[in-house]
Amino acid sequence: MMSDKFLYLIWKHPDTRRNYTVGKLTRGLSYKFEYCEAKKNGLPMIDAFPNETQYESDKLFSVFSSRLPDPKRRDIAAILQHYGLEEYDEFEILKRSGGRLPIDTYEFIDPIFPEEKEIERSFYIMGIRYKSNCGGEDCNQLPGVHVGDELKFVPEPENQVDSSAIIVETLSGDYLGYVPRYYNKAILKRLGDGKSYSCVVCEVNRDSKCSECVKVTLNIPKK
Repeated sequence: MMSDKFLYLIWKHPDTRRNYTVGKLTRGLSYKFEYCEAKKNGLPMIDAFPNETQYESDKLFSVFSSRLPDPKRRDIAAILQHYGLEEYDEFEILKRSGGRLPIDTYEFIDPIFPEEKEIERSFYIMGIRYKSNCGGEDCNQLPGVHVGDELKFVPEPENQVDSSAIIVETLSGDYLGYVPRYYNKAILKRLGDGKSYSCVVCEVNRDSKCSECVKVTLNIPKK
């Protein structure tokens, strides 16, 4: 029997830039969606899901499939290759692309599960716009990092907003920003267990107005 897989839907507050886990999308024999923190944190509800109940569908909900590239696009083969896929799989594309759109601040993320022994995740460093003073507008103010650079994590237990916060720095100690909040506890648990890790810059976006410009890939091996 196929085991269920799920993604978290994250919403970023447009002013504070803080991430909240809005809901959970599960794929098993059918698709299911349910809210997580919406009511507790007063988050905006999604029009397609007006009530805090579990929704189910045989197909991926249209509100989510509309965030994906059209499978009939001429360049769909290149898009699939970019995400490491051999065939069009809506759920896998959501997982690997995040289903991000320029018109809102929602994103799907692949959670780190407690039972996972080997971890590989890619994510954007949070808070760079505040450190660099670029405000998401002036790319010339971005920090001097490049694809392939290795970075390091520094836990910040004294952080008044999140005691599980993890700072991301260059190997020379230059502060860049933070690990996304939804990965903090899982990473701290593994660091506390003495696990080794690598964090390498995989994307630097200096070509457009943005909120997230430096993407990294985290690897935590089995041993």
